[in-house]
Amino acid sequence: MADHKVHDLMPDEVSKGIAEGRYLLVDVREPNEVAAEAYPDGVVVPLSSFDPAAIPDPQGREVVFACRSGKRSVTASLAAQAAGLPYDKHLAGGILGWKSAGLPTRTGG
Repeated sequence: MADHKVHDLMPDEVSKGIAEGRYLLVDVREPNEVAAEAYPDGVVVPLSSFDPAAIPDPQGREVVFACRSGKRSVTASLAAQAAGLPYDKHLAGGILGWKSAGLPTRTGG
């Protein structure tokens, strides 16, 4: 996996990309975390049972992985790349960074 890289995207950039239909946010946190607080437009594919095939068709959008702080999203991106998928972006800082940037979250998963 030495040739695989993960690119950091900032919360404002990801939020704008989602609004413009350029990004599909894939939240790799666990269901209990998502139930407590979720990204408004995220698709949940938990890292504990991560299967790159479970990622929905991005339909022309770029996949951006996200988690709580930015560690698991890097792991997910590398796993997707190892499976042959071109998903090399993640939300730097995770949902903590997202909230610090003043971006909205929702409850209930």
